[in-house]
Order: sequence, then structure tokens, then C-alpha cells
Amino acid sequence: MARLNECIAMMDEGVALVSRMVPQMPALEARLCRLMLMLGDSIGEELEFKLKPHKLNHSEFLTLMILYTRPDGSSTPGELCEFATQGATNMTRIANALVARKLITRGASEQDRRRVVIRITAAGKRFVQKMLPPMFPRVATMFTDFNERDKRDLDRLLRKLAGNLDQLAENRHP
Repeated sequence: MARLNECIAMMDEGVALVSRMVPQMPALEARLCRLMLMLGDSIGEELEFKLKPHKLNHSEFLTLMILYTRPDGSSTPGELCEFATQGATNMTRIANALVARKLITRGASEQDRRRVVIRITAAGKRFVQKMLPPMFPRVATMFTDFNERDKRDLDRLLRKLAGNLDQLAENRHP
């Protein structure tokens, strides 16, 4: 696979070419969108690299982390679908995989037996506590050349972009 910087250079050439052919194209915005997609893919690959030895994929890891960070360690399938951006069918597959590994449980709510609750187990919590620390050095390395202000600015700008994307989504679904 080509190195990321080579892919970025090729993307820059392509955007410049299209910009000459379609002058009204917002070239900088197009480059930024494509750049974020490329970086997102690469960050995802880095994460998968660290998850693979644990026989876990990104959506399973994210589901486990959502449960780990909840005050009571539980959520509903609907909430998990929304926060993990997964469909109901895929969330069922994810839950089945995590239940089979005894990292989560799935059962009826004590308050409403019609409602399904998914809860992280003690083994699931220990698993997260064991697997997270080895991931930290690679995450830190991604930001080696960033000072604290750079990281804060990037955080602020990405959150600003998220707000704009939320507005677009609201306009798409009146």
C-alpha cells in the first residue's frame, strides 16, 4: 500500500486538476474533506493493528468502550447503535460476539422487562484495563510533532466541524 504522504500528494494533484476544469469547486474544502477521510482510514488501521491480537474489531471495541465509560456499565441496543454508528443487525452481531466472550451480558431491564439492557461484565472491565495501556504509545506517537496548543486547536476545530455536520444532518432530515 502507498504511504499516506504519497496518497496525499496524488490527491492534491487530482483536486488541482478538477479545480482547473471546474473553477467553482471549493478546492480547499474538498482537500480538507478528503484529507480527513484518508487520515480517518489510517487511524482506523492503527487501531485495528492493536485490536487484532485480541481478536476484536473496531465496532466491538467501541461498543465495549461505550459500556466501560457508562456510570453503571450499561446501555440499550438502541443507544449503542446510535453512539457506535451501527445498524441494529450489526449491533446484534457485535453483542453476540461480546456475550460469547463473556465481556458483556444481555438481558431484560429490571424496571421494564420489555427493554433489553446490555452491561459490561467484570471480565469485560478487566479486559479493557489490560488492553488500553499498550495502545497509548501509538496514539501519542500520532501527535509527536504537535505541541499542546496544536492539539487544543485541532480539538476545537474538529468540534466546530462536527457542529456544522450536525446542522447539515438536521437539514437533511426535517
